Amino acid sequence: MADATNPSTDPSTLSGSTAPDPSALDPSAPDSSPPDPARPDPSPPAPWVPRVRAPEAIMLASVPLAVVVMLVALTATGDLFPSSGLGDPGPLVSIGLPVARVLHDASAALTIGALLAATFLLPGQEIVPGVASFSQWWAVRIARWAGTAWLASGLVVFVFTAANTIGAPLDSPTFARTFLFVATELEIGQTLLVSLACVVVVLHILFLTRRVAWIAAATAITVVALLPLALSGHAAGSDEHGNAVNSLAVHLVGVTAWAGGLVAVILLRRRVGSEIGRVVARYSVLAGWAFGAVAFSGIVNASLRLSGPADLLAPYGMLILVKASALVLLGLAGAWHRRRVIPRLDAEPGRRGPFIRLAVAEVVVMAIAMGASVAVSRSEPPVSQEPIVGDARRRLLGFEYPPDVTPLRMFTEWHIDWVWAAASVVGAVFYVRSVLRLRARGDAWPLGRTVAWVAGCAALLWATSGGPAVYGQVHFSTHMIQHMTLMMVVPPLLVLGGPVLLALRVLPVRSDGGRGLREWMLAVVHSRYLRVLSYPAVAGVLFAGSLVAFYFTGWFEWAMFAHEGHVVMTVHFLATGYLFFWVLIGVDPGPQRPTYVLRLLLLLATLAFHAFFGLAIMSSATVLAHPWWTGLGYADTAALLADQKVGGGVAWSTGEIPAVLVALAIVAQWVRSDERAAKRYDRRADRDGEAELTAYNDRLSRLGERDAASDGPGPRGPEHS
Repeated sequence: MADATNPSTDPSTLSGSTAPDPSALDPSAPDSSPPDPARPDPSPPAPWVPRVRAPEAIMLASVPLAVVVMLVALTATGDLFPSSGLGDPGPLVSIGLPVARVLHDASAALTIGALLAATFLLPGQEIVPGVASFSQWWAVRIARWAGTAWLASGLVVFVFTAANTIGAPLDSPTFARTFLFVATELEIGQTLLVSLACVVVVLHILFLTRRVAWIAAATAITVVALLPLALSGHAAGSDEHGNAVNSLAVHLVGVTAWAGGLVAVILLRRRVGSEIGRVVARYSVLAGWAFGAVAFSGIVNASLRLSGPADLLAPYGMLILVKASALVLLGLAGAWHRRRVIPRLDAEPGRRGPFIRLAVAEVVVMAIAMGASVAVSRSEPPVSQEPIVGDARRRLLGFEYPPDVTPLRMFTEWHIDWVWAAASVVGAVFYVRSVLRLRARGDAWPLGRTVAWVAGCAALLWATSGGPAVYGQVHFSTHMIQHMTLMMVVPPLLVLGGPVLLALRVLPVRSDGGRGLREWMLAVVHSRYLRVLSYPAVAGVLFAGSLVAFYFTGWFEWAMFAHEGHVVMTVHFLATGYLFFWVLIGVDPGPQRPTYVLRLLLLLATLAFHAFFGLAIMSSATVLAHPWWTGLGYADTAALLADQKVGGGVAWSTGEIPAVLVALAIVAQWVRSDERAAKRYDRRADRDGEAELTAYNDRLSRLGERDAASDGPGPRGPEHS
């Protein structure tokens, strides 16, 4: 981390935006920059639109507005003082918990929005490479204050949630005795602790560094801090628990990026000067993606909590309608931004009034939606979210137990994991769209790469929503099919698609010293961290060693029982598989890859390890994740071991077929590399008249003459006298 006291890295001395002025220390101070004679004076707004003189004050007032909306909504639904079978936590907890949640969500959104602005939206500087510019540094300052509020409100939420779970007031002996148990042993306490720990790490980074790379790392950690919160709103064992958690996680990320990013842009409007139009345009792209994520996840969540259209007339359904109406209004405002406001702002940066007025109005609508969202999270939906009673199999799986597995049903039985399905479809659609953009401007793109990428997305969809997902938690053998698909089939197909190379050719290039998605891709692929990870030994150990770490530790059982464990499993196997095959057959730019001979040796070593791993599974006399199978009602240990043996055979056999295809790809790339080298040599020889060959022949002639001279007649021996 950079030294915070080093004057050479003080962002106040760096360019990349407007120079700092006294008003920069007060976000509500008027703009004190001298007038620009070349810039026309902004015309006054239309008479029917009031001039916003204090956007910060209005946005600050939006927080108590969200609290009021939340309290009114909970009163209307009758959930302000919910009845609990465990006991009454008292009015302080019943009212304080949702209020603290509003403050928590607002501060989290501003923290993430400010860091996203610093990482992706704001202009940078090139005087001291890698150090934040003045506007980025100001965004970090906002994130520090907001992050501190996030941590403080998170601690209050943590304590109040524990009291609400226990059903006892804060001053009761029951709370004192049980608090530690709830905090460390129950899932709701553990998830909140993980989230708070991530916030602490983020604040540590923000107070100690001004490096852009570390700011980006803090941004990623803040997003990770949101994900555990998705688990706290759903009971494990409830119907469609997995889809509910995944969709809520996407919803939280989308809402915080959208709302927090907009507030951050408003607060930073004076720090970016004439770059305001460009910054708002970049935020508009981010907001468009966030809008899609919020709309998609909201539909999924509503479908899991409402049994039909009639439920929209119930109090819970009315809150859903309020959120949906706010979403539609914000979508219309975003469209107006794109069509009218942003072009004018880009042409005349001094005319910020129309953008500020519309943006502040959006913040007010977002505050109303946030209050309604907290009320929704505290209200009882028409479809119960409690653990299923009476059907142990469905409680464990989260969906109806499927019929007996057959080869045909592995392709006909589906249970859609909506987030992974959306990722697969969006990945394929935008890849094809990018290829069409390349061809529209006259650039070529190999058809084989497109076919490989689309096939990889289709395989990912099948592995996460098709037969392997349906039966992956029902039998060990079918689970191994899912595992091998995620590790040995999907990654090489995606790698052969060359997504990074395609993105680098399609994404725009930044010219203001800042970093967009393209610049961050280049920074990652050329980083020393990826250089270490791409060492053959490291990539091979991560790829093959994770098999042992997963199946012969408690990770496998955790992945079966806990949804977060299953998600970690899926992401890990996809990531390690992608890294491994990227080292072997990747076409994307990056660190220097090993020679083709070493690649083949690495592949053969991995094949051998797969064989030993499969044999170890087949010969094991211990049932892996035994409590899971017994929970499903499988009491025959011999049958479980027989199925486990089949799974070991699957690990052995299915790993060989993709490996052979990868070996053929390596050989094909090797041949093409030699052909390209030969063509380069021929072109160079044509240019310089085969100077290299002539020099080589001359060198051989000189060596021959020297050898002949050294082999000449020596001194006469006795036999010649």
